[in-house]
Amino acid sequence: MTLREDLGVLFIGARDAVYALDLEDISSKKAGVYWQVSEEQNTSCKSKGKDSMECQNYIKTLQTLHDGRMLVCGTNAYNPTCDYMTYANGTLTLEGKKEEGRGKVPFDPFQRSTSVMVGTELYSATSVNFLGTEQVLQRHSSPAIRTEHRQSWLNKPSFVQLDVVPESVNNLDGDDDKVYMFFSEEAMEFDLPDQIRVSRVARVCKGDLGGQRTLQQKWTSYLKARLDCPVPLEPSLPAIIQDIFLLKDQDWRKSVFYAVFSPQTTTSDLSTVCAFSVADIGKVFSEGRYMTPVTMESETRWVTHTGEEPVPRPGTCMTNAVRDLGIEHSLDLPDKTLQFVRDQPLLEGAVPPLTGGPLLLQRGAKLSVIVVDRVMAEDGEIHHVMFIGTEEGTVQKAVQYAAGDTVIIQETQVFQTLEPIKVLRLSSGTVTHLVQNVMSIFFYLTRQASYLQ
Repeated sequence: MTLREDLGVLFIGARDAVYALDLEDISSKKAGVYWQVSEEQNTSCKSKGKDSMECQNYIKTLQTLHDGRMLVCGTNAYNPTCDYMTYANGTLTLEGKKEEGRGKVPFDPFQRSTSVMVGTELYSATSVNFLGTEQVLQRHSSPAIRTEHRQSWLNKPSFVQLDVVPESVNNLDGDDDKVYMFFSEEAMEFDLPDQIRVSRVARVCKGDLGGQRTLQQKWTSYLKARLDCPVPLEPSLPAIIQDIFLLKDQDWRKSVFYAVFSPQTTTSDLSTVCAFSVADIGKVFSEGRYMTPVTMESETRWVTHTGEEPVPRPGTCMTNAVRDLGIEHSLDLPDKTLQFVRDQPLLEGAVPPLTGGPLLLQRGAKLSVIVVDRVMAEDGEIHHVMFIGTEEGTVQKAVQYAAGDTVIIQETQVFQTLEPIKVLRLSSGTVTHLVQNVMSIFFYLTRQASYLQ
C-alpha cells in the first residue's frame, strides 16, 4: 500500500495487478492495471518445482519517484522484474520499460522484504537468489552498494522496515543522513545450545561509496545492534520485532521509532510496544563497544572487543572530525578501519527503550502492525496516539499520556473472521486510517475531533 496524498489516491500492489483507490472513499476504485506472467514464464516457474500460486506476479514494491512516476516491482513467477507506472486522467499505465528486479524484490512472494526511496535512489532489503538464502541490504546506485555475504552481517534475517533520518540537517558535526534497517535474525553472541532470534537495528550512511580496496562496492558504514524490549512479567526468550513506525519531528533528534514485538515461543502470549529514540540509537552506534569473534575449542564465540580501535572509528560516517584527518569520503578510509568493520559489525549491548520498558503489554491476540499520530486534546495538550493491528483482525487505539501511562481506549473488530491485519497506513492529508489484511480487504476509520474521549 502506497499513499499519494498529492493525487488523493491509495495505490495497492496485488497479485497480477495494481489498483488506485479514492482516498476519500477507498471502496471506490479509480483505476487498475494488470501485469500477469506469460504462459512461458508460468511453465518455466513450475518446472523449477513451484506451484500455480507461487508462479504468479506479486507486486512487492511501489515507490514514488522524483518526477511523480512510480517504480513497480513484482516477483513475476520467480523472475523479479520492475517497470514504471504513471497515473493521469484517472488511468493507470505501465510504461513497459521492464528492468531487472533482482535485489529489489524477493523471488519468493511470501518472503518478507522492504524498501525505501532516498532522494533518487532505492534502498532495499531482500533476498537476491532463487532459494531465498542470500539476503542483502542494497542501494541501487551506480555502482550499487550492498552488504557482505557473511553471517556476521546478516544471519537468516527477516526484514521489517527501512527508514531514513535526515541527520545532516542543522548538524554541527557535519554528519550524514542515515538509513536505518529493522529486522530479526539468529543471534550469534549468545553461548546457548539452541539458536534464538533477536531484534536488530542496522544503520548505513547515505553518502557511503564503499571502500577502495577492502569492501569494494560494499557498505563501509554498516553496523548493527540489538533492540531491547524487555518483558518484566515473565522470563522468556526475547520478543521479536514485527513492525515499526517512525514518528518524525521537525528536529530529527526528537524523532521516535515505535515498534511492535511478539513472542517467539508458543509458551508466551505476551506482545509489547516499545519506543526508541533516534538519539539513543545514534549513541549506541557512535559510542558502543564492538563484539569480536574468537575461536574456543573449535567453536566461534563473540566477546567484547577490548583492544585498540582503528582511527577513524569503524562504521563511522563522514563528519568534520573525519574530514580533518584528510578523509573526504569512504573511498579514502584506511584498510585497517575497513577490515575491522568487515569482520565485526556487531555492537555490544542493546538499544534501550525510551521509557526504560514497554509502553504497552498485551496478552492474547498477537500485535502485528502499528502507526502513531500526534493529537491535540481539548485541553490543548499533545498526546501520542497509537493504532495497533492484531492477528485477530482488530485495531486497538492507545493513548500515551504525559505522565507515562499508556491506555487502550478503544478496540475495533475490523473483520468478521479472524484475519490478521498486515498493513496499516496513516493518512494525514485525508485524515483517514487505512487497514489492509492478507486478503486485500480494506477498512478505514475516520478521525474524530475528540480522539481522547
